[in-house]
Amino acid sequence: MGITLRFAWRNLWRHPRRTWLTASAIAFSATLLVFMITLQLGAYDLMIDTSLRVYTGQLQVQRTGYLDKPQIRSTIPEAASLAARLRGAGFPAVATRAQGFALASSGSRSYGVRAQGFALASSGSRSYGVPVVGVEPAHEKEVSTIPGRVTEGRYLSDVRAQEAVIGATLARNLKVKLGDELTLLGSGKDGSVAATIVPVVGIFESGNPELDRHFVQLPLATFQDVFSMGSDAHAIVLSGLDLRTLAQAATRVEARLPKDQDLVLRHWEELLPGIKEAIQADMVQNWFTYIVLIVVVTFSILNTFLMSVLERTREFGVMLALGASPYRIGSLVMLESTLLALLGILIGMGCGSGLAVYFHFEGFTFPGMAELYGQFGLPGVIHSKLSFATLTLGPAVIFVFTVAAALYPALRIRRLTPVEAIHAV
Repeated sequence: MGITLRFAWRNLWRHPRRTWLTASAIAFSATLLVFMITLQLGAYDLMIDTSLRVYTGQLQVQRTGYLDKPQIRSTIPEAASLAARLRGAGFPAVATRAQGFALASSGSRSYGVRAQGFALASSGSRSYGVPVVGVEPAHEKEVSTIPGRVTEGRYLSDVRAQEAVIGATLARNLKVKLGDELTLLGSGKDGSVAATIVPVVGIFESGNPELDRHFVQLPLATFQDVFSMGSDAHAIVLSGLDLRTLAQAATRVEARLPKDQDLVLRHWEELLPGIKEAIQADMVQNWFTYIVLIVVVTFSILNTFLMSVLERTREFGVMLALGASPYRIGSLVMLESTLLALLGILIGMGCGSGLAVYFHFEGFTFPGMAELYGQFGLPGVIHSKLSFATLTLGPAVIFVFTVAAALYPALRIRRLTPVEAIHAV
């Protein structure tokens, strides 16, 4: 094997220009795939964080069945006490530069209790049916970007304050301004009438048109009094975690949930299934593009390998006449192809990894991106996602295609006869 390896390496440099051109084509495609895949997955992480940080959160503790059928009676008993126990467990939230958020440094700042009902919101002569959400103002700032997106007035001041914040579009539809009173009429948990009049102290623009059009927030204790909730709520929201540690986080939270209250932990994929489906569709589309690129490069490399074999037909004929088997010669050609592919792959992985590492720390952006993501209160920068898979998957696929392309020229050697090969023109 040692002498075969030396022969293969020597044969590569018989035509150094052709070798470098072929290796450069492989290196370019490998560099492009490493850069695009790491950037693509980084964009997915930013897309997920953008959607989850606005309101939903990454994990939610709910009553079993609440997600499918959100009834006001499907509550978490003593929700604030349970959230306090979860915070006291000291669960860490790992911050990363790639996410770009001012994430919570400890679990005591990453849980928020919410209760939700529906009511008729009225102001003057206009009325709209809206979801009304009770939140803990101090903790809501850690699980949602809405408190930081108040464009007029201020956010809720205290968990027991008699006040409300509403979306900008709803404010325009109701013709409500700061200080105006908002009348809410709904149904409480016990079937009683839930009614209150609260002043509007803040108007927000979340960047999500649906939230801005149909959304009213009240302090949690005020919501519980109005909707006869007692100390119950509907969700405990967990946010501010590194997505890479989300599975570990879910396991630790589930282990701390009471076993006798029929509670379940919902992941973001269940809370917002549309995001996962959009990512999967985009990934299929991008991989189709990648495969087309790889196939084009593969055919160009196949042409190079085939030319190399045809040029050396006489040489192969002499080797056959001297007793070398077609298998041995074919193995030599395959080894040459493998070495050439490895040369290009290593160069491409080095260049692609360098780009990926640079954009992981510095971030990638384009004109208008900062303004677009700024609507959500998020940085308009994509950070490449680094992992063993993202750095090696693309080059591995190229390597497989490239080596497979060398099979055809190698198999042609099996049909050669010494006499015909030696007298080939």
